[in-house]
Amino acid sequence: MVVLNLRSDCNARTATNFKRGMTDKRFLELEITAWLASKERKQQLEAEEYYDGNQAAAHRQRIALDDDGKPKVLEHLPNNRLVNNLYSKMVDQKTNYSFGRPISFDTENKDYAEALSTVLGHRFRRTLHNVGEGAIIAGKSWLYPYYENGELTFKRFPADEVLPFWADADHTVLDAAVHVYVVLEYDENEQAKKVVKVEVMHGGGVDSFIRGDDGTLMPDNDGYSGSYITELDEVTGEKTEYNWERIPLICFKSSHHEIPLLSKVKCLQDAYNDVLSNFANQMEEDIHSTILVVKNYDGEDLGRFRSNIAQYGAIKVRSYEGSEGGVETLEITVNAENYKTLLALLKDAIIENARGYDAKDERMAGNPNQMNIQSMYSDIDLDANGIEMEFQASMEELLWFVNKHLANTGRGNYDGTDVSVIFDRDVLINETEAINNCKASVGIISDETIVKMHPWISDPEQELQRIKDEKEEAASDPYQAMFMSQQKKAMTQQAAAGDEGGDGDGTTE
Repeated sequence: MVVLNLRSDCNARTATNFKRGMTDKRFLELEITAWLASKERKQQLEAEEYYDGNQAAAHRQRIALDDDGKPKVLEHLPNNRLVNNLYSKMVDQKTNYSFGRPISFDTENKDYAEALSTVLGHRFRRTLHNVGEGAIIAGKSWLYPYYENGELTFKRFPADEVLPFWADADHTVLDAAVHVYVVLEYDENEQAKKVVKVEVMHGGGVDSFIRGDDGTLMPDNDGYSGSYITELDEVTGEKTEYNWERIPLICFKSSHHEIPLLSKVKCLQDAYNDVLSNFANQMEEDIHSTILVVKNYDGEDLGRFRSNIAQYGAIKVRSYEGSEGGVETLEITVNAENYKTLLALLKDAIIENARGYDAKDERMAGNPNQMNIQSMYSDIDLDANGIEMEFQASMEELLWFVNKHLANTGRGNYDGTDVSVIFDRDVLINETEAINNCKASVGIISDETIVKMHPWISDPEQELQRIKDEKEEAASDPYQAMFMSQQKKAMTQQAAAGDEGGDGDGTTE
């Protein structure tokens, strides 16, 4: 019998089953089986499929009623399966808006800021961007801290691979978690087969299993089981194992509801694809755009009639009992404007419900001022505020692991040090207007604040150091000092003149 080191308080349901004599292993087998077939996981998988373009429209069929009134598939008619993936565009838009720019750390302890920038460098920022994308798609995403070649690094787990056991109803503290993923392995006949791997993370470390077709868990001899951290003494060859005081798995949520973005726009996205596909079908059905009224047709049936039209472009009619034969036509005109209007309405509804923005909005015509830009961004800003709130809480959890790493590696003890994680949103601005506002703020607010708000500055700390160096250099040169003083005075006067009579026009970058 495999006995796991799960804590007895791991979910109320767990404790109840333990009292009934259920083993940890059997409990996990039942929980994993139920979770794999759960509605929540199906929604997460569907959200991923829709993002990749595998949507309901890709499986459309033309349906009509047969002589018995039962539906049948029409194979001979045009059946366009068009997908205009506005949902994917909304995901990318929201992801790049909130996570497109590097995060920064605001703390008075410069050594701490430097240490954080080293551990959470470019590789982590790419991982965080992917985590943000996953959270928007599936409602949540997971980050796994681990050691690679002695350095703390991070790996993303998608939501559909992690079964969490929460200690609280608000889903803030983990008691345990199960990572389920599929790998391809070759059997003795060199045939590739899918193998379901299961990693159970708990207070005592991690245990690895293979899940059978019947749902049972078998020890994975090729997987790792043991403590989370293993330290090897290069001299003696002895291994020392350590465990984190917390489950090393951090949940990043798009909202506290943990709902995929697709749930808000799925019906609208499907309707958009249906209208677009129907319009394409209508345009291709040339022969059905004209209804033929046939009198005294000389053929056997309508199938023969269609065959003669398609093959010869002509049919034979005859007069019968004084009735003249012939063919009359009724023209059907496709109103493209109706389709265009409906598609525009559906597009606007998708953008509104996804809380995105339309880059081709009429408010952006010409040379928009900053108020128009802010108005266009109002919905995505509202959503980004909620995402940022959730990610700030998750980053605090992540910084706990980083602080432990820094302390254990002798790089400093920063527990309790105040630090703010700043998410720099990728916002379109009117650069000229923003620069004029910076000029007008000289002498009113600090130079540091002005530099941080300037649209051309990507590294405020580096720019402030350059300004300091220039001032020190100018102080040693009286002519340079006079020049800079006059230049600053001229900029102040220019800004004042702009406030009095300027129109605020400028280019938008």
